[in-house]
Amino acid sequence: MNDAEVLRTVDAIHRDKNIDKEIVFEVLEQAILSAARKHYGEEIALESKIDRISGRTTVIKEGAPIDSEQLGEILGRISAQSAKQVMIQKIREAERDAVFDEFQAQRGSLVNGTVTRFEGAALVVNIGKIEGILPKSEQIPGESFRPGDRVRAVILEVRKAGPRVRIVLSRVHSDLVRRLFELEIPEIGERVIDIRSLAREAGYRSKVAVSCFDQKIDAIGSCVGVRGSRIHNIREELAGEKIDIVRWNDSLQVLVPNALSPAEVEEVILCQMLGRVIVLVKEDQLSLAIGKRGQNVRLASKLVGWDIDIMTRDELNEKLDRALESFSAIPGAPPEMAENLIEQGFFTFDDLSVIELDQLAELSGLSDDECQGVVDFAEQEAERLEKELAAQKAAGTLPPKSVARGGADPEAIATGTGEAGTGDAPAAVETESASVDPSASDQSEDSPESAGGESPEVEVPPTQGDEPASS
Repeated sequence: MNDAEVLRTVDAIHRDKNIDKEIVFEVLEQAILSAARKHYGEEIALESKIDRISGRTTVIKEGAPIDSEQLGEILGRISAQSAKQVMIQKIREAERDAVFDEFQAQRGSLVNGTVTRFEGAALVVNIGKIEGILPKSEQIPGESFRPGDRVRAVILEVRKAGPRVRIVLSRVHSDLVRRLFELEIPEIGERVIDIRSLAREAGYRSKVAVSCFDQKIDAIGSCVGVRGSRIHNIREELAGEKIDIVRWNDSLQVLVPNALSPAEVEEVILCQMLGRVIVLVKEDQLSLAIGKRGQNVRLASKLVGWDIDIMTRDELNEKLDRALESFSAIPGAPPEMAENLIEQGFFTFDDLSVIELDQLAELSGLSDDECQGVVDFAEQEAERLEKELAAQKAAGTLPPKSVARGGADPEAIATGTGEAGTGDAPAAVETESASVDPSASDQSEDSPESAGGESPEVEVPPTQGDEPASS
């Protein structure tokens, strides 16, 4: 291989494989060095260099360059075969690294592909220069594909698997909804309208909180489109998944009722220390606020980034009386401690067992040792109640699930864990809080305005005190 052929080879590999030229030069140098060691032996000090401009190849043996005739012998038939194998291996590794870097930079982005085959329940999707895997767990429940079908997904994970790059795709991640909104709604793609928070249960419902920096633009109406045309395309791509579009507000007193729409909220009580919001509703709004199997309140909780506990005013009063009686029985507790704890949203011993000592000292005026004694007592009481409920459950003597509380587990009520029951309307649901951008928007938005003419399929929940968007 002469100097010109070396340069042409490097340039061809660079263009065809998308590998940096410097990496190709290094691979060729290693291949020539491997051939030289095959010829002279491993014990001889050897070094190979290729001039990046002229393509001239030089092999240095024990500090002195060898002449061109000897170099020709080195790159003879047997040695050249060994060098070729080294070069192919190194180029494949460099190609894999280039593909990995390219797709690693695209994590979370939307890709279009074609289903090529099935691997068990997973789909193999051709996304261009490489194939991606769409596992069953990352497919929207109920949807099905056949080879040749077009599919849209987001890149969830990119990792090296031996000599290959494995790209995992997802259609259930919330980024899919975000990317589709950016694609179908120009105002979002141009950042005129901003998606402030998003919560999704794939295949069933998504809640999207939007805000707009231009007061002349109706954020919700722009997302819905004329007769729901824009949102309809997104729902079609998501296999008919329902989408609620709500107006973002930096005040939780406004945002929480927006997120729980279409239910009407009477009052929102913030419990800062516990990161919890108590929402009071009327009896006839309880099931609507919670949603089927707790879906509405669960998504609202993820949307706002706080745990949401929904109850009626009578339930709250009952909870307050029970908490006051329990906390007043704590040994050595000052009279005002129970009321201060209840004001901050601590209703059960389970809540009290996780309080920080400095917070308890601030609310009670006790010393650190006394506060530790209160926390230890709360932990013991929480464990005792849990064991009693476990014993009742084993004996089959648990009280029936309360209809008013929508099927919430009595164990959750007693211990204060707030876990959702299996009924259609659990009264208290605590979920993992989603991260919410706390930055203030330029515009105070209290409620979604009416978005006229959208499709009946679109669900745009009304906000408290405003007319619901027409459907």
